[in-house]
Amino acid sequence: MDNLFFDNPFGDELYKSRLRLRDADDTDPRGAYFRDATAIIHSYPFRRLKHKTQVFFSPENDHICTRIEHVMHVATVAVTICRALGLDTDLAWAIGVGHDLGHAPFGHLGESILAKKMPRGKEFHHELYSLRVVDTLAGYGEGLNLCFAVRDGIAMHCGERFEREIRPRTSDTDPARFNSLSSYPSTWEGCVVRMSDKIAYMGRDLEDAVLLKIIKKDDIPGVVREVLGASNSSIIDTLVRDLVSYSMDNGVIGFSPDVYEATLELVRFNYKKIYKSEQLTAFHEYFERILNLLHSYLSELFSRHNWDVTAYAAEKNRLARQFGDYVGKMRDVYTRREEEDWVVFDYIAGMTDDFALRSAQEIMMPGRFSMLFERIYGDDE
Repeated sequence: MDNLFFDNPFGDELYKSRLRLRDADDTDPRGAYFRDATAIIHSYPFRRLKHKTQVFFSPENDHICTRIEHVMHVATVAVTICRALGLDTDLAWAIGVGHDLGHAPFGHLGESILAKKMPRGKEFHHELYSLRVVDTLAGYGEGLNLCFAVRDGIAMHCGERFEREIRPRTSDTDPARFNSLSSYPSTWEGCVVRMSDKIAYMGRDLEDAVLLKIIKKDDIPGVVREVLGASNSSIIDTLVRDLVSYSMDNGVIGFSPDVYEATLELVRFNYKKIYKSEQLTAFHEYFERILNLLHSYLSELFSRHNWDVTAYAAEKNRLARQFGDYVGKMRDVYTRREEEDWVVFDYIAGMTDDFALRSAQEIMMPGRFSMLFERIYGDDE
């Protein structure tokens, strides 16, 4: 189909080349955007998403959404919309799979806890931190060498704001210079991903909450059931079709008034009955203790040993050795950038839920203690 409205504000050269950390291979048959998607999917931060919380912490139920499933849902929704609007699906896919690489352990709750530990008085927004991950931390300091359009879409994806209409910003500012979420992506594809983030999680969170018996289907507000539907599949279908239709008619990425109002009602319901429910908020104090313990222990460890990798190994606990390995591999990055105060924060923010829990246990009772006790007492009680 012809693209009647959606020409991006800046030239193709800026979006595909400008602000890459290193020159890209122009002969790569994948093209700039699909190359970036491949780099993201093969990165360690992406792999860790399979053990990071979406909404429900460390779910033992295999059917409950994890962070890696969420980013795939966002990417597929965004590609569907971009295909209908005649936009670049490779760009949408790359932004979609990379948009949540900066999420901390324990989801948004972990983000709010770690915000108090942010170096240099900065605010912790996982959107902007995702850019730090792809630019600086991935590949032990090499970064993923993503192009401007993908980096920009990742940093500006903000899925917690519920605008009815959005369009690209008209400045070509490097997204690394932003310190707030007040701006929009500079491409239509980035705007689509920003909307797709909401489309992907609202119905899925509702469905998971029903599966876990936090809510009942009958609790879903009538206007939501009537306009959007009562299942994840129907909600996604309604929102995608409405966004495509409205966007094509109006030259902006957005929803029709009736669907938008029903969406806001669903958002209010989810926040009240799911995100701020007693079943989830009860974990806050528990996870705050875990993250505070990790930060205190690792900060003291780094203050004592600094860059001496052998000293961490001498601590004789697994967490200290693993942290020492990270310190050794990342030393040149942090010293070159004069960011020693970020070492502990970055290490904790990159943890999965399970690794954070195991690390806290290791601080309190190192695994070698258990082995020692087994040798002393044997298997008999």
